Amino acid sequence: MFYKPTTSLQDPGGPIVIPPDSKDCHYEAEFVIVIGKPARNVSTDDALDYVLGYTCGNDVSERNWQSGSQGDTADRQWWRAKGSDTFGPMGPAIAVGLDYKKSRIQLRLNGEVKQTQLISDLIFGPPEIVSFVSQYVTLAPGDVIFTGTPGSTSAMKPGDVVEVEIEGIGILSNPVVAG
Repeated sequence: MFYKPTTSLQDPGGPIVIPPDSKDCHYEAEFVIVIGKPARNVSTDDALDYVLGYTCGNDVSERNWQSGSQGDTADRQWWRAKGSDTFGPMGPAIAVGLDYKKSRIQLRLNGEVKQTQLISDLIFGPPEIVSFVSQYVTLAPGDVIFTGTPGSTSAMKPGDVVEVEIEGIGILSNPVVAG
């Protein structure tokens, strides 16, 4: 788990702004859990009772700030690499009652499919994730949990358009611009 401030959130259609000193900023298509009521010490069996619904997310990540590659010093925490302004696009809707196990997540960069996977292939599903997090952090209505990205990722650049599509939710589309 890692921190994403509310200023990292971005609307559907809003730009992903790449900071001027970013050298290797990647997309990460993610299935996002939206919490509907306070959850503390929730069992796996009861976890879905605390979920309002699900949405599409893009966990934008600056790899150099994570790893210290290309001569950069790696940050000790990933707050900057994953939490910079606009690095958390979400939407376009919250799907309530979605049978997520039958849904496919797909990411397209400029129309080319780069990531695709069934949500049922997640290493940990929503019940396990919500239960685990609630053992340490009280989840509040409106909190969101990004669940991880399928496969490999690659860099985005200004002028690109990134689309995350999840069957039963819709398409999250964001242009990439220079900061």
